[in-house]
Amino acid sequence: MANEQQNEQQHEQKKVDPIELGVPEILPILPLQGFVFYPGMGFPLQVSSETSKGLIDDVLLDNRLIGLVPSKKEKVKDDDSLRGEDLYQVGVVGYLHKINKAQEGYYQILVSGTHKFTIDEFIQDAPYLKAKVHELPMEQVEDKTIEALLFNIRSQFQKLVNATELPQELVATVNSLTNPFYVAYLVGSQLNLKIEAEQEILEITALPDLLHRVASELHKRMETVEMSQQLQASMKKDMDERQREFFLRQQLQAIRKELGEDEEEKAEVRELREKIEAKLLPEHARAVADKEVNRLDRIPPSSPEYTIARTYLDWILDLPWQESTTDTLDLDQAEQNLNEDHYGLDKIKKRILEFLAVRKLKEDVHGPILCFVGPPGVGKTSLGQSIARTMNRKFVRIALGGVRDEAEIRGHRRTYIGALPGRIISSLKKAGANNPVFLLDEVDKLGNDFRGDPSSALLEVLDPEQNSTFSDHYLDMEFDLSKVMFIATANVLDTIPGPLRDRMEIVELSGYTLEEKTAIAMRHLLPKQLEAHALSSDDLLLPEETIRALISFYTREAGVRNLEREIAALCRGVAAKIARGHSGMITINPENLYDYLGPQRFFPEMKTRSWGPGLATGLAWTPAGGQILFIETSRMQGKGGLMLTGKLGDVMKESATAALTYIKSHAQELELDPAIFAQNDLHVHVPEGAIPKDGPSAGVAMVSSLYSILSGKSVRQDVAMTGEITLRGDILPVGGISEKVLAALRAGIRELVLPPLNEKDVLEIPEDIRKDVAFHYPHTIREALDILMSADNSSTAEAK
Repeated sequence: MANEQQNEQQHEQKKVDPIELGVPEILPILPLQGFVFYPGMGFPLQVSSETSKGLIDDVLLDNRLIGLVPSKKEKVKDDDSLRGEDLYQVGVVGYLHKINKAQEGYYQILVSGTHKFTIDEFIQDAPYLKAKVHELPMEQVEDKTIEALLFNIRSQFQKLVNATELPQELVATVNSLTNPFYVAYLVGSQLNLKIEAEQEILEITALPDLLHRVASELHKRMETVEMSQQLQASMKKDMDERQREFFLRQQLQAIRKELGEDEEEKAEVRELREKIEAKLLPEHARAVADKEVNRLDRIPPSSPEYTIARTYLDWILDLPWQESTTDTLDLDQAEQNLNEDHYGLDKIKKRILEFLAVRKLKEDVHGPILCFVGPPGVGKTSLGQSIARTMNRKFVRIALGGVRDEAEIRGHRRTYIGALPGRIISSLKKAGANNPVFLLDEVDKLGNDFRGDPSSALLEVLDPEQNSTFSDHYLDMEFDLSKVMFIATANVLDTIPGPLRDRMEIVELSGYTLEEKTAIAMRHLLPKQLEAHALSSDDLLLPEETIRALISFYTREAGVRNLEREIAALCRGVAAKIARGHSGMITINPENLYDYLGPQRFFPEMKTRSWGPGLATGLAWTPAGGQILFIETSRMQGKGGLMLTGKLGDVMKESATAALTYIKSHAQELELDPAIFAQNDLHVHVPEGAIPKDGPSAGVAMVSSLYSILSGKSVRQDVAMTGEITLRGDILPVGGISEKVLAALRAGIRELVLPPLNEKDVLEIPEDIRKDVAFHYPHTIREALDILMSADNSSTAEAK
C-alpha cells in the first residue's frame, strides 16, 4: 500500500502528458464489456475481476498505459474466461490517471483515451492478456469538405440535444473541440448505437469516411426522434378529439331531446320491450333481456355499443327458449315410417321405438344421446333424417369433420369484434324449436391442437345430467338442451376421446349383406336414380340378378354408395340411348353390363388363389367394413430365421412371432421334427403388400399358415378364421365380428372359426344371416388346428 501511495506522489510530481507517451510495442489488454472507448474521452471505469485488478496493480508500477479493447461477447461473468479470439482487433490506448480501491473489493479507476491501435498478436494469456500492437494514425485533413461535415455534425447534434434529454453541456464541449476525430467520437458515443456499429466507427481510419459515417448515424437518430415526437403529438390530438366528440354528442342529445327528434329511437326501444313481454322467456333470460334493453336506452344510436347490444337482444328474442314441436307417439306409424326409409337396421329401429314408448308414458324424459358407428355408406346420416321425420321433429345437422376451434361449439365472448354464438345455439335458432333431432356428423374427426379442443366443449352438450344448463360464451347464460335428441355419427371409435365416448350410447351399424344391398337397390336406389335422370320404370328394367351381379362384380364396400354410383352410370347410359332416338324399354342383364360399365372389376377372392400348404384365410376389419385376409408362408433352407412382409404393423408382427414360438414350444405335441426349425427359414407374407395392416386378430391364421407349411398339410379352403393368440395357446376375443362375418359371406365362405368369447357378438347378427353359416368356437390353438386341418382337407382343396 505504501509503494502505491509513493508511486501516486511521484506521478503527480512528474505531470506526464499521456499523448506524448505514444503507443508502446507491447500493451496489457483490459477487455471492455458492452461499450467502446474512444480517443479523447475520459471517464471512470469499475474493475472487479481478479485478473483485471492484477493488471491495474502492475500498470501502476509501469507507464500506466492500458489497451482498452471491446469484447465480442455481450455478457461474461469473469474476464478470466475471455481469450484473444473473443476480442475485436482495434482498441484504444488508455492512460490510468487515478485509482480508488473500494472496500467492496473492486477498483474505481479514471482513464483517458489517447491513441488507436490494432493488435498484431497476443503474446500472453495469463495472468492477463498482453499483445503486440501498432498505432493506427489519426491524420487530420483541412479542406472545405471537412469543415462542412463538422458544421453539419455540430448543428444536427445541437438539434438532437434540444429534442432529447441529453445534457446541454455536451453542445458546448463539441463546439470547443478542435480535433475533428474527437468531435466525431464524442457525437458517435451519444447516439445509442449497437456495439458493432460503435466498433465500426472506431475502426475507420480516414477522417472524411469517419465524418460521413457519424453524420449518417446522426441523421438516422434525428429521424427516429422526430417520428417519435410526431406519434406523441398524434396520440394527444386523438385524445383531444375524443373528448371533444363526447361533449358534442352530449350536446346533440340534449338538442334532439328539446326538438323531439329522439322519438324514433324511443319507438325502437318500446318495440323491443313489447317483444320481450310477448316472448316466452325463462326468468334468468328475461332478467338479462330487461337489463340489456335498459342499457340500450342509454346508449347513443351512433355508438358501436348500440349495434352490439341490439344484436345481442335479437339473439335472445329469436331463440326457441320454450317453443317445442309435438312428438308423433303413434308407434305403429313410426315403425312404418322407419321401414319405408330404411331396409334392415332392426336394432336401431327397435331403440327408436323404445324411446317413443317411454316418451308416451313420461313426457319429461331426457333426450337420448346415440352414437351410430359404422363404415361409410351404411346410412348413418340419412337415418338421423328418418328419425326426425318419424318423430315429427325438426332436423339439424352439424358437420364436425375438421373442426378445431372450441369457439365453433361454444361461441365467442361479446368482447370480441364480430362475436357470434356457437353452432349449437345458431342451429337451434335455425330450427325454431328446442327439441329438434341434432345430428353431430363425423364426431370422430374433430381436431385437437393449439387452437383448442372442441371435443372437450362437447362434453357438457352430450351429458344428459349437465346439458340442461348449457352455457354459450356469447349468450353468457344457461340454455336447456335436455329436450334435444342428439345423434352422433362416426366411422371408428378409437379417435373419439374416452370421456366423450362414455357420454354416448354406442350403436354399431355393420355392413349390408348381398340380400340387403339387393333390396335397398330395388326399393330405394333405383327409383331415386330413375327420377334423377328423367327416366321411368317403362324406360329401364334392372332385374334382380343384374343388381346382384352389379354388387358382386363391380362394387366392394360395406355400404351402398358405390352401388348407387354404378346404378347412376347405367341410368346415364340408358338416357343417352333415349336421347339418340331409342324407343321402348331397355333391359340390362348381367351379360350386357360390360357395355355400360366396362370389364368386371372384382373377382371372388377364393378363385384367385392356388391353394396348398402354407395358405390360410383370415378375417380383417377396416373402417370401410370387413374383408378376408390371406396369410401366405413359404419355407426355404436356412438357419431358423423369420421374415415378415406385407407392410405389417408392430402388433401383427408380434402375432407372427408369438405363433412361431407356440409351434416351436409344442413341436412334439404337433408331431413336428424340432430339427426343421434350425434348418429352414420361414417367410410370412400378407397380400396386398401396399396396404398397411395391423392388429392382433390374425393370430389364429398365422399359426395355421405356419403349421401348414411345416407339416405339409393344407388348411381347409372353405374355412376362415380370426382371433388373438397367447403363448400358452389360448384364443382371445377380437372386434368387428359382424363385419368379418359379412366379408366371409361375400367371399363365399360358410364356415368360420371364432374366439369363444365372441359368441355373444354372433348372436347379434340377424338370424337370416347366421342360419347359413357354421360357427366354431375353439378355446385353444390345438382345438382350432383340429378343425382347420381335418383329415379330408386335401380332397376339399382339390374339389375347390
